[in-house]
Order: sequence, then C-alpha cells, then structure tokens
Amino acid sequence: MAEFSAEVFQNEFLSDGATDVHAVVSVTCTGAGAATADRGAAGTSAGGVAEIVAVDTSGSMQGRNMEAAKHAAAVAVDQIPDGTLFAIIGGSHVASRIFPYPNARVPMVAMEPGARYEAKRAIGSMTASGGTAISTWLRLADDLFATVPAAQKHLILLTDGKNESEPSMHLDRMIVDVMGHFQCDARGVGDRWVVEELRKISTALLGTVDLIARPEDIAEDFSALVRKSMARGVAAVDLRVWAPQGSQVLFVKQVAPEVDDLTGRRTEVNPLTSGYPTGAWADETREYHVAVRVAAKPVGSEQLAARVQVAVDGEVTASGLVKAKWSDDSTLTARISPEVAHYTGQAELASAIQEGLAAKAAGDEATATVKLGRAVQLAAETGNEEATSRLRKIVEVENEEEGTVRLKRNTAKLDEMALDTASTKTTRVRRA
Repeated sequence: MAEFSAEVFQNEFLSDGATDVHAVVSVTCTGAGAATADRGAAGTSAGGVAEIVAVDTSGSMQGRNMEAAKHAAAVAVDQIPDGTLFAIIGGSHVASRIFPYPNARVPMVAMEPGARYEAKRAIGSMTASGGTAISTWLRLADDLFATVPAAQKHLILLTDGKNESEPSMHLDRMIVDVMGHFQCDARGVGDRWVVEELRKISTALLGTVDLIARPEDIAEDFSALVRKSMARGVAAVDLRVWAPQGSQVLFVKQVAPEVDDLTGRRTEVNPLTSGYPTGAWADETREYHVAVRVAAKPVGSEQLAARVQVAVDGEVTASGLVKAKWSDDSTLTARISPEVAHYTGQAELASAIQEGLAAKAAGDEATATVKLGRAVQLAAETGNEEATSRLRKIVEVENEEEGTVRLKRNTAKLDEMALDTASTKTTRVRRA
C-alpha cells in the first residue's frame, strides 16, 4: 500500500502588518507499486490502466519521421504489460483508430500476445497524408478512454508540425473539454512544431512536453514514457489546501521536478478547502510552493495559515501545517526560507526563458536581451547548470552575476526549442 508524507519548509515569522505567508511543501510517495491490469492503481476504488499512443500521420511526417514514429509506436506496444487496455491513434486533420482495427466492435482491447502482434501490424500500415488538427486527436482519445473503467488513463502524443488545419480556439476548447479525463505526455520531433501548442496540452493534462531532436530517438523516448506510466501505482492524487475564514490562497504551484502552476485547476472541497489535481504517482518526491494571504495580527500573535493535505481517492493520507507568527524582531522576520527562495527563483527562471525566447522570435531584441540576461543570472543563482548550458547556446554571457548578455546571431532553432521545452525543469534545493 502506498504511503505519503508531507514536510513543510518556511519562515513562519512575519513583520508587523505583513499578511502573505509562503511555504514549500515536500510530498513523498513510497510503496506505490506498479499500475497493473489485475489490481489497478493502489489506493483507488476503480481498477485497471489504459494507454493510448497517438502518432502524427499528417503529410509532413513523410519519410524518416514516419518510419521512426512507426518503429517507436511498435516499441511502445512492446513495453505495455499484458492485461493493459490500449489503442493506437493516427492523427492528421482527422483522427483515426489504427488499432483496434476500425471495424472492431471494441474501442480498446487488453494487451496480450495476439493483440500485440496485430497492433504492430496495424502500425506498420500507417501512411502520412493530410493536415494537422490536434483537437480531433484529443477528442478521439477522450472518446476511447470514456468506454473503459480504468483508474489510470494515459496518452502519448507525437507530432512534427504545428496545428495548422484548425483555428487555435478549437484546440483550446478541446483541451478544456478533456481536462481531468486523462494525462498526456506530448512530444515534438524536429524543429517545425510549436512548443507553446504542446505545452498548453501537456500542462492542462498533467503531463510533460519535450523535444525529440532526431527521429531515431523517438523509440527510446516512447519506451521510457510507457515504463514511467506503468510505474505510477497511485492513479489520482489531490493536493488540498485548507485556509482560515477570511484568508485567500494566492497560488499553488508545483516547483519540482518541474514548474507547473496548479492555481487555475482549483476545485472546492468545502468552503475553506481547495483541491488541486496532481495526477498519478510512482515512488517519488514532488515539491509545491503554497502562498496564502491572511489578515494581519498584532505582534506576538500566531495562527495556522494553512493546512496542506494529500488526498488519495478522496481520503486524506498525509498533511503539513503552514504557520504564521507576527514579530517585531527583524532578525527573525527578515530571514527567507532557502526552499522558498530557491523555487521562487526557479519559477522566475522558467518565465524569463519563455518570455525572452518569445520576444526574440517577435524581433524584439531589447526585451529578449533583458529577459535572457535575467535567466542567465537566475540559473547561476539557483545552480541550474543545465539551463546555464542551454542559455549559452543562445546568448554570449558577458557577466553571469549581473545578467549581462548579448544575443548570438544565427542560433539553431533546435537549440532554442531545447531551451524552451526544458525551461520548466527545476533543480532541487540543496538541504543539509
């Protein structure tokens, strides 16, 4: 049986008149096990796991990308354990169910040797043609997932181009329609796809977005994604935040291993408690930055500012307390929690990279230089060596501490996309 624990890091001392309380809550899951067809995901009332692979079959995939994607889909099929419900989707300006075959009476089938063989045969027959309308891929995946009572539902989505065969509002509406129904890891191959499009999908659907620079690397990535999905033995976990009457939850953000703002996904558990979905879990640790605004109290007062809880299948399994104490001792109130400082910098780093690259793409070199310079400074301050390395491919660093940089000319688009997709990945705070 999975066990969760929660540990709170904060400076609980506030100066006279202060109202905002910040804390980093570290949540650890152990004993998650694996998501399997026979027992489902641990700690849930529903059982089973369902996996769908959606491969771009638009005309732009013609050639190496299509052959590599077909090989990768076949490799992914090999990684799906027997008994897992699965399906394969081909996506262009319309979505098609590749397997189970279109004439099959069942929308998804349980993996077994015969199904694995037939799925690979169906994948091998895929051809590239048409445009790209990703909303239709998500709709078909949602329709297929809706036919099975699985506790854990996961989609792998691969494209090599931008969503050009439909208005962007169609994709935006579809993302909202399917939120909470399944998780999605999105991957782009090559340099013709749009990072922000796939980030919208993966962020809303509690997944990841990443760049696959070379077609020959798709298979390894797909294999890793399926293994990771199958290692998530706890299907659905909510982070709950109780705050006292009259207070306001300013934000709830996952800050490790990636930055993901959960604030907009709030649901009401009761008038004083908000719930934020975090998706399926394996044996892992994730960290969350929680900010709450409370009414100011006289010096010497103290109160509980928030209670952060971990709920599995509606049952609270762990909790941590966020406290507030008002003091006129500046040596206490001026301290900043190392965890809060570190992850505040990491979140700002992600924003600075994304805004800097967007400005560069728009031809606004002045803004791009300022933003990417700030990113260089933040990467150094927070010890994010990967971000520093990627940034140096885009800018010439004159002074790392001051964030003084010059934009490089003729940078490779793949380098910019690699920096963009990796911008939300964070380094953990170093603790004694």
